[in-house]
Amino acid sequence: MTDTLQSRPRRERPRGRTRAVPIPLLVPALIGLAFLLLPLIALLVRAPWSSLPEQLTSAEVWEALRLSLVCATAATALSLVVGVPLAWLLARTRFPGRGFVRALVTLPLVLPPVVGGVALLLAFGRNGVIGQWLDAWFGITLPFTTTGVILAETFVAMPFLVISVEGTLRAADPRYEEAATTLGASRFTAFRRVTLPLIAPGVAAGAVLAWARALGEFGATITFAGNFPGRTQTMPLAVYLALQNDPAAAIALSLVLLAVSIAVLAALRDRWLTAS
Repeated sequence: MTDTLQSRPRRERPRGRTRAVPIPLLVPALIGLAFLLLPLIALLVRAPWSSLPEQLTSAEVWEALRLSLVCATAATALSLVVGVPLAWLLARTRFPGRGFVRALVTLPLVLPPVVGGVALLLAFGRNGVIGQWLDAWFGITLPFTTTGVILAETFVAMPFLVISVEGTLRAADPRYEEAATTLGASRFTAFRRVTLPLIAPGVAAGAVLAWARALGEFGATITFAGNFPGRTQTMPLAVYLALQNDPAAAIALSLVLLAVSIAVLAALRDRWLTAS
């Protein structure tokens, strides 16, 4: 009897089979897809392709692009330095108020960027809570400087890194880290030699997300750092300024940021786009 049951072929679930989609779900889904794609299509259709090389070779565009890349990279590096330890603290330790701290970390995700810029001014401005002492003791002024751009971008981008790394840490097995400590390694050595290589893909994905968010930051940057060409005018600010005076240039700059966004999605395709 057992041999007979074992000899029966198992029914495998059909693969690649298309399931029927209910019309009440299909129609809103298509409307949502069209709503997301139509603005991007309009941007491509209305792009001044004939004058695009001239628009993109101007000194102002390259200066804004250079500043954007430098500031976004610096903001990402700063986010890595302080964000990865913060993610480890939230994922691996227990302390009173951990949930509240996590809520504060994620607050910039939902906080209007302009409000974030105002908060940065109140904290690091010349009359701010910390800024007044920086100015009085060290002569350091952060608002309306390139450093201010980096701080503003870090404020809005770091939560993306922390959330990504914390999720990866929670999914990683902590027993490897514990085994390293029992063999004599310190907690920091175990993190550096064992945990960090395990969570490297999550750190990389979070860094890419933070970099893309920093590159596209507008509200906090213009509020805290201003819009000074060559010093604080990043690509999003240049788009805003060009939209008032030269719409064709604004479209050309928008195409550059669109290309960067597509490159970010391509970099994350193994993490998101291939998920099933």
